[in-house]
Amino acid sequence: MALLSARTSPPRPTRTGKAPAPGKLPGLAMAAGGVAAAWAVHRLVPAVPLLTAAVVLGIAAAHTPAVRERVRGAGRPGLTLAGKRLMRVGIVLLGLKLSLDDVLGLGWATVVMVCAVVAATFFGTLWLGRRLGLRGDQPLLIATGYSICGASAIGAVSEVSGSDEEDVATSVALVTLCGTLAIAVLPLLHHPLGLDDAQFGRWVGAGVHDVGQVVATAQTAGPTALTDAVLVKLMRVAMLAPLVAAVAMSVRARRAAPAAPAGSAAATGKRPALVPLFVLGFLAMVAVRSTGRVPGSALDLAQHAQELLLAAALFGLGSAVHLPTLTRTGGRVAALGLCSWVVIAGASYGGVLLTT
Repeated sequence: MALLSARTSPPRPTRTGKAPAPGKLPGLAMAAGGVAAAWAVHRLVPAVPLLTAAVVLGIAAAHTPAVRERVRGAGRPGLTLAGKRLMRVGIVLLGLKLSLDDVLGLGWATVVMVCAVVAATFFGTLWLGRRLGLRGDQPLLIATGYSICGASAIGAVSEVSGSDEEDVATSVALVTLCGTLAIAVLPLLHHPLGLDDAQFGRWVGAGVHDVGQVVATAQTAGPTALTDAVLVKLMRVAMLAPLVAAVAMSVRARRAAPAAPAGSAAATGKRPALVPLFVLGFLAMVAVRSTGRVPGSALDLAQHAQELLLAAALFGLGSAVHLPTLTRTGGRVAALGLCSWVVIAGASYGGVLLTT
């Protein structure tokens, strides 16, 4: 009886009177299992990118009766860790995809076009999101995801803005949904819009959110479209660093404002670094890739590691989505996503026609 009692008794409280918090290992194990399942889905249906599958499976895990209690309980610390820390490492490795020579090879007209499309999408989405009355940092995060590089950009900006995990998860779910729809919709518009293969590739690169979604969409038009799409997309990725730095500066200024009420987050919160460490790592990887001395095998290994890390992070973020809560602002969130999608698709289409 004593043995049975010892086995079934609840965890002993700590000196503070609270039961010890669950460790991070269960959640990290769930994230690893989610990545394995996402990889299997991608292998079975290659049109579904690995990162898209990871987000969807994370959302499904959070709403499946057999596992949702573990996701919300013992698994939460590790899943949160995956959504933040592993996201940072994946973003650093993302820099190895970008070479300054590749970007400059597209010409200054294309560089200006991409900057204009990013600016129009970001500020237009941010303004509309605030007009719609969306909660918290959702307008900022959705604007970032649509204008730069989907879920990776949302994760980067949320790190310096201190965004609520639920806002991050909702924004990731929205941008992933629209990017996935682009894989099916944009190829149908290739010829009706009068675009040749190279123009179609640049349109996809300038208008689709995640790198994997860009590849899945552009490959339908052949190797020329795919090459141009990836280069234009990586040019958008390069704008992640200045955007994150600008958000960090804004947060620092807001928290340092003398008018901040005593005890508020703005007054007591830790001031973020002017340029976050993971952004410096991203820029360092761009510089390393630009030397041209990185072996192809190392680049391939880094790409696989980056995809797996981001997939684990996105599974963790997806597992934080709570659909009943999302439905309360679902109409406004969906309206913002649709409008932002129209803005970036229209701006990038006009930009491609003007620069080719």
